[in-house]
Amino acid sequence: MNKPARKLKFEQAMERLDAIVEAMESGQIGIEESIARFEEAMGLAAHCRQILDQAEQRIRQIQLDAAGKPQLAPFDAPAEPGDDVGVEAAQADEPADAGPES
Repeated sequence: MNKPARKLKFEQAMERLDAIVEAMESGQIGIEESIARFEEAMGLAAHCRQILDQAEQRIRQIQLDAAGKPQLAPFDAPAEPGDDVGVEAAQADEPADAGPES
């Protein structure tokens, strides 16, 4: 059984979408299976769109600090129950330095 779309990372969802398209284009599956896969694909597409929308919002929140370094301003994305998309991104550290300070 497939993972629910909301549990998949963007890349995983895109891979699944590709597999669905390939299966449907092959003509080797029946109408009922095609409909079921189409429904799954629509859910995956919506999930990917949500991830991209959140990424766009995060990018828009990037600001420069006094030293000219990028700094993230807080962004509170509306969360749905059981939705952990963006949690890792919200907890991301500042960009790593190129090397030790002199």
